[in-house]
Amino acid sequence: MTESAATAFASIVVLGSGFGLGGYLYHKFYKWMVLQKMEGAFKPGDPVLELAAIGKQVPNTITASRGQDNDDHWIQRDEQSKIDAIVDGSERGHYHLLIGEKGTGKSSMLLDAMKKIDGEGISMFEAHADLEIFRIRLGKALDYEFHEDYIGSYFSERGPRDTTALLDIERAFNKLEKVALRRRKLVGRPLVIIINAVHLLRDNEDGRDLLELLQQRAEQWAASNLVTIVFNSDDYWVYERLKVLATRMEVTSVTDLPKQQAMAALAKYRQKYFQEKPTSEILTEVYNRVGGRLTFLNRVAKSEDMLQTCNTIIETEKRWFLNQCWILGMEMDDDVMDQQKYASAAMVLAQALVKAEDELQAHPYKPPHQIPQIPLHTARQIMTRADFIKQYDHVNLFTITSTAFVRADSVPMQRAFRSICEQEGFDGYLEDTLQRIADIESLGRTREIVAKDLVLGGKYNITMRDGGRRGEKVTEVTLEEKPEEEEGK
Repeated sequence: MTESAATAFASIVVLGSGFGLGGYLYHKFYKWMVLQKMEGAFKPGDPVLELAAIGKQVPNTITASRGQDNDDHWIQRDEQSKIDAIVDGSERGHYHLLIGEKGTGKSSMLLDAMKKIDGEGISMFEAHADLEIFRIRLGKALDYEFHEDYIGSYFSERGPRDTTALLDIERAFNKLEKVALRRRKLVGRPLVIIINAVHLLRDNEDGRDLLELLQQRAEQWAASNLVTIVFNSDDYWVYERLKVLATRMEVTSVTDLPKQQAMAALAKYRQKYFQEKPTSEILTEVYNRVGGRLTFLNRVAKSEDMLQTCNTIIETEKRWFLNQCWILGMEMDDDVMDQQKYASAAMVLAQALVKAEDELQAHPYKPPHQIPQIPLHTARQIMTRADFIKQYDHVNLFTITSTAFVRADSVPMQRAFRSICEQEGFDGYLEDTLQRIADIESLGRTREIVAKDLVLGGKYNITMRDGGRRGEKVTEVTLEEKPEEEEGK
């Protein structure tokens, strides 16, 4: 019995030790493998570059900088050299916010900078309003699966998602920090994380918590030269939120192209791919109609009739604005009052921008094609509302610049404002709408008292006295009937 017991005990010890040692070795191997996979995510080559590959014959945009020959460099923006320095790691000690309207070329400049170094040391992904999707996209960009592929807890029957998305993102950043420390020792340059479309995060508690987490890491890593985080946003609220806690943040505003640069790029594109040489009058008219917005210039450059395409763009912007913010006049139903407050405030602001444009064109030192702008606090005063302007910015009706000025989202949108405000009878129609809103609000604040049960000569006595509590007022209504002897008469 003693021998059998000793044998059994020895077997248990050997098996237990074997399982324990095997589990420990697997655990250490798995943690090593996680770091190796994450390091691989920053090696040369990036899926984002493959998805954004530019065609070999005709470039997709007039800003394409790489093609079959050396003449395919259309536009070198002034901000490109700074973006290149950020992406290749030579600009360090800060994290960056790129802010500008949709279609100004922010993402294109980032992709161009990534191509120049083949994506080495860079990871880029798109933000999303849902934190779970944001978590998955971050994991894909870092090649990190948040321990969901770990089999050490297989027998515990716990699912891979037993925590929150924010905690998972924090765990991913902890692993990334180890990779960045190793890279700093070997290479001496920080890693670069590019978060595109940060404005898609919701401006609610969850979105603000995530943005705070990202900013805390960005501040810490910028101070230690470990990781440079680049936020790319179309909306002003992201800047407003980050500015509260920012100490190492640099803001780069990306706006429309200057006139001469846009006209030169458009002329070169038409010469190479359409064998035509546009006159300066046509190029000037194109710029006056659509401005220097790259997304509009790309469409115009590839069209047969450039001026007709400009008119189509303006009409599209006009319909978008009217679909979002048209007013209903004096006949509106009271059920749509909240929406009409939103719409009428936009129309009032559009009207103010048209008047500001008239003043700008009358000024001898201002070019006629410059988009007028109004300080943010003044715009809120004009609308008599402080909350609508961020919603307008989000749906690309107006834009708020990084210097807190409000203007039309683009030159075509400003022309759409003018087309609407110059319609015959528009001013009166807008006044009728505002008056109807005021009337509905007045009705909502008014209480009607109907007097009943009064006989001939009867009266109501209405008196006000102090209530039982300090400052309380009580209104008493009593019915004073006519005396019987008077009734007989």
